[in-house]
Amino acid sequence: MTLSVPNMKSCTDCPIRYNAVCSKCEPEEIDLLEQIKYYRSYAAGQTVFFAGDPLEFVGSIVSGVASLTRTMPDGRVQMVGLLLPADFMGRPNRDTIDNDIVAETDLMLCCFRRKPFEKLIEQTPHVGQRLLEMTLDELDAAREWMLVLGRKTAREKIASLLYMIATRMVKLKPGAPEKVSFMLPITRETMANYLGLTIETVSRQMTALKKDGIIAFDDRRDIKVPDLDALKAETGEDVYS
Repeated sequence: MTLSVPNMKSCTDCPIRYNAVCSKCEPEEIDLLEQIKYYRSYAAGQTVFFAGDPLEFVGSIVSGVASLTRTMPDGRVQMVGLLLPADFMGRPNRDTIDNDIVAETDLMLCCFRRKPFEKLIEQTPHVGQRLLEMTLDELDAAREWMLVLGRKTAREKIASLLYMIATRMVKLKPGAPEKVSFMLPITRETMANYLGLTIETVSRQMTALKKDGIIAFDDRRDIKVPDLDALKAETGEDVYS
């Protein structure tokens, strides 16, 4: 299925311009990126890569959400990560992809052919610097997620996932209002898989958070967060950290 490409005449029109791998680039570096970029779109449920596929391109999530999953030898599938807008997909200097990558929603990618991008990193220090920062942020997030999965209660796990998504939405919208709203990009079943919970537990905890006024929703996917600090308090983390 082919989806429409956003009407972006240049990188300066991009909604993730100040958060993506190109965020630190000077104008002349942006010009170099412009020469090798192209857009790809995927419908919700469509596979971007299967684990072991040749890594022909890397790129940034412009809009939508993708999941990273691993399939075990006995057929069990585990989600190991989410890619949100501005996240970078793929690893330079690797020939294949390690995970299945699936579009959880309609997905738009800003892509770069891998080999030219690898050469570009050598020519544009700001791209390499930003990519290193994003990789270290990803490592920090992975360590934090080990805590979520290993030590937190079911309620704290749900709150942690919602807080992660909500704060990312705020980051993409400078000057965003105190009340945050977003479309939950994954189903309850996917949430359960990601958090190591049952679907029933996810539904109960979502309802409990709604009853306590931490979140609000009429539609199961349209989430409103009246107070981010209140949601963070439910994650088990220090609100003031």
